[in-house]
Amino acid sequence: MENETTPTTTKDNEKAQGGNHLLYMMFKWLVVRPLLYLFYQERIYGTENVPLTGNLIVVSNHASDFDPLIVGSCMARPVAFMAKEELFEIPVLKQAITAFGAYPVKRGAGDRAAIRSAIESINKGWATGIFLEGTRTLDGKITNPKLGAAMIASKTNAPFLPVCVWGTETILPKGAKFPKLFQPVTVRIGELIPAPESGDRATLEAYTQKCADAINALHALGR
Repeated sequence: MENETTPTTTKDNEKAQGGNHLLYMMFKWLVVRPLLYLFYQERIYGTENVPLTGNLIVVSNHASDFDPLIVGSCMARPVAFMAKEELFEIPVLKQAITAFGAYPVKRGAGDRAAIRSAIESINKGWATGIFLEGTRTLDGKITNPKLGAAMIASKTNAPFLPVCVWGTETILPKGAKFPKLFQPVTVRIGELIPAPESGDRATLEAYTQKCADAINALHALGR
């Protein structure tokens, strides 16, 4: 399948989603990975399933605000996630999350700009992370998957890498002001699911459900 996006020039790319791979990897290995290992006894399975090159969409369940850091840090390559557009209005934080490849998305609305940003992210060499349900769930299971990730996959010929985070819902429960420490966290990385063969709605729905089933199956394995 040919890439359906319009080619961008170098100048266009400089104005598009940013990101710094070196800074990303330094933050991952010097800060995120040690903290997760020390305070959350993190277990990771399936790292051999992560392709190091080529277009890629990392698709995960979502139960905590910490999930982007946790999922991204388990990959052997940088992963850019969508972030609430409100975060891009905060000085310093905006520059920080932009450096790590994040791009804004509007909550509660279909945001074509976010989809375009995700496609640009993939075209610039980032693996792009998307939460299949679009929002957090109380138990980490996927019950209402959205079609946006499959649409992006069909336009970029990017395969899905299903990922399950288990136990993250206990890190920062509703109403808590500070994250809880020493909560066991497990990440399971599944096998690649090739990009959908077409972009019609029926195909995208079946593809999305296949991915949701794969993630829920990983979740059922527990710790």
